[in-house]
Amino acid sequence: MAGNRFRYGQWHGGPDPLAPPYDVQAAVDQVGAEVLAGGSLRDALRDLLRRGPQGRGGLDELTARARRLRREALRRGELDGAVTRARALLDQALAAERDELARRTDEAARFAETVLDDLPRSTAQAVRDLADYRWASDDTRRTYQRILDGLREEVLGQRFAGLRDSARLAADPAVQERVAEMTRDLNALLVRHARAEDTTDAFAEFMRRHGEFFPEHPRDVDELIDLLARRTAAGQRLMNSLSRRQREELAGLMRESLGDRLAGELAALEGNLRALRPDLRWGRGERMQGDQPLGYGEATGALDDIAELDDLLDQLGQTHPGATLDDIDVEAVARTLGRDATDDVRRLRELERELRRQGWVTRDADGLTLSPKALRRLGGTALRQVFAELTAGPRGQHDLRSAGAAGEVTGASRPWEYGDEQPLDVVRTLTRAVRRAGPGVPVPLAVEDFEVVETERRASAVVALCVDLSYSMISQGRWGPMKQTGLALAHLMATRFPQDALQIIGFGRRAETLTQQELAAVEPDMTQGTNLQHALRLAGRHLRRHPDAEPVVLVVTDGEPTAHLDPDDGEALFAWPSSPETIEATIREVDRLGRYGATLNLFMLGDDPGLRRFVDAVARRSGGRVFTPDADDLGEYVVSDYLRSRHGRRRR
Repeated sequence: MAGNRFRYGQWHGGPDPLAPPYDVQAAVDQVGAEVLAGGSLRDALRDLLRRGPQGRGGLDELTARARRLRREALRRGELDGAVTRARALLDQALAAERDELARRTDEAARFAETVLDDLPRSTAQAVRDLADYRWASDDTRRTYQRILDGLREEVLGQRFAGLRDSARLAADPAVQERVAEMTRDLNALLVRHARAEDTTDAFAEFMRRHGEFFPEHPRDVDELIDLLARRTAAGQRLMNSLSRRQREELAGLMRESLGDRLAGELAALEGNLRALRPDLRWGRGERMQGDQPLGYGEATGALDDIAELDDLLDQLGQTHPGATLDDIDVEAVARTLGRDATDDVRRLRELERELRRQGWVTRDADGLTLSPKALRRLGGTALRQVFAELTAGPRGQHDLRSAGAAGEVTGASRPWEYGDEQPLDVVRTLTRAVRRAGPGVPVPLAVEDFEVVETERRASAVVALCVDLSYSMISQGRWGPMKQTGLALAHLMATRFPQDALQIIGFGRRAETLTQQELAAVEPDMTQGTNLQHALRLAGRHLRRHPDAEPVVLVVTDGEPTAHLDPDDGEALFAWPSSPETIEATIREVDRLGRYGATLNLFMLGDDPGLRRFVDAVARRSGGRVFTPDADDLGEYVVSDYLRSRHGRRRR
């Protein structure tokens, strides 16, 4: 509207209402911190969603709430309330009937008393035997009829929502006939659906005729099946939860209250639904406790709630292969845990989508994993940590800005030529100008005055980083530093020395090459064996693929070799203590690397005497060096040694 004035200012009403409910990069860094500390990559990604961003609203919190509700549901009451109530009504009717018969003096009254005295102890059989009994008073007859009418109402009301709280069922045989007709038509519809026939028109006709029984208004046959199957399965779980005697009593009472025709249609309906939805825990039962006896509808309702909570717990658990947050039924979360829990699920879904949309994670057959983009960030974090230690340590600072320069200054200079990228030699350039033009200020410069610094092109390096993947590495707290070292070195070489070629080789009983992603996700080898021989063989192959580069082999291990490859069949042979054959096979690979001119440096973790003797012997034989860093200093030692080694010259 014309003339209106608006004033804008900083928001002071609490958290920014337009800000996203999560920090995606902070979430990635949280995962990276766990990996660099030695944790499992997949566990770290799973824990991010389990704990939730910033440690709130995660799957674990929702799971705890669902489990608490399940425990409360198990304490709602006793499941045999339907039989207990039937017994109480029967006892009430029989007591009133005996009082009425005692006031009479005719033979018919005495005969009736005999009939009552001979009733079986089973409630269901007694109700059946009294079906044709002529009650002495209308009040006792109505009390008896309440047993059948009440159970019929509960059973049908539990199956079909349109029949709940319907008093007509007790008194109107026409309504009962209508229910039987609907159930017959429903079974016919489900049989056609099971045969994969097109039931679109049949479903529409069924709902036109019997829609009053289904106030939920299902949109198709599948929704109708889902609706009925869950309730019917709850009824079956009630039967499974009762003792054999209680089960027989309840089944007998249900047959008596429903009649043969309707009971038969409901049994057929259960069979059809069980075949169409076999995954609904039909065979499961529960042991419930409580002082309050539950009627049929209350008991099946409690069991239905428990089954829904069980399904929800499975979804929140995310344990089956390929599980995603999209598997979680948001409507079920809202029904059982409330609106705030639904908001938490949606936030977690949005976080996972943002992680994928922004390229931080990818999904494979085993679940989420870090993308190359996230691995670069993780490697950068690892490298910053390593260089922070280098800066603070006695080795002095390493300037990353100049680490990847194209050449090293030789001390000589030459005239500038078109296309030169070398830095200018300022002193010699000015000297040439003064000699040409004479002394004076300003000094005029001509093209022929310029000289550039001569540099010698730095040789590229080919590096094989062999890391021990044996179980002792994780049991002794060396797994995280090992991963940090490999990721930091890979990031340094990719960003500062792209002309260098790195191969990461992990070795347990056997050795294998590892990408950055595989290194971040690698788990300890639970099989005994430290096969350094195989690792050095793979390292040699990597070096030979780059014959013009400076060859460097770095070995990180905490145990002497205890395995080697059989020369005949290539199988890994293990022996503890180390066998002479294993040592000899390993030394042969060391010698091959030495003949190739490779620098072989070993980083020994721990103080194993056998390992100490072995690495000292290898270092003397190969001309390499041995380092004994603490696990926390491993990255500093390896990166420093790489930077020093790549400046060397290849021994021919």
